[in-house]
Amino acid sequence: MTERQIRIFGDPVLKTVSDPIGPADDVTGLIDDLIDTVKIPGRAGVAAPQIGVNQRAFSYNVDGQIGYIINPVVVELSGEPELVDEGCLSVPGFYFERLRFPFARVTGIDLEGTAIELSGEGVLAQALQHETDHLDGKLYIDGLENGLRREAMQAIRNSDWF
Repeated sequence: MTERQIRIFGDPVLKTVSDPIGPADDVTGLIDDLIDTVKIPGRAGVAAPQIGVNQRAFSYNVDGQIGYIINPVVVELSGEPELVDEGCLSVPGFYFERLRFPFARVTGIDLEGTAIELSGEGVLAQALQHETDHLDGKLYIDGLENGLRREAMQAIRNSDWF
């Protein structure tokens, strides 16, 4: 289909809990757009709200593996949370350290309604957590420690794009 423009911090869709996708919903075009949008080099994931769609789906592009999941639910987070550098296409130009679990597992469905499971460590675990947060109306900066969050918000307010 087409690469879609990424919505930027301040857009209300990014702070809205996404609606589940029902069995009668034809989201083939949405999934195609999510995949085309995540294929751009340097992108690990794109959630539907980031392209202005308030539905529960995201795409991922990690270690050469590109895919998607519909109605993801985090079913397991394990290991000792670690500080990782994290950025977001919707908060361009910034990276901040935040805690993420080193392992994550999500379940959901594909376009045919078949149950699927995604799990992984490292960057994939981080992407699964990050993109699912988007579907719950949360940005990665919401999970920063208070002092760092204040610092991040000040830097964002001073950015050229804000």
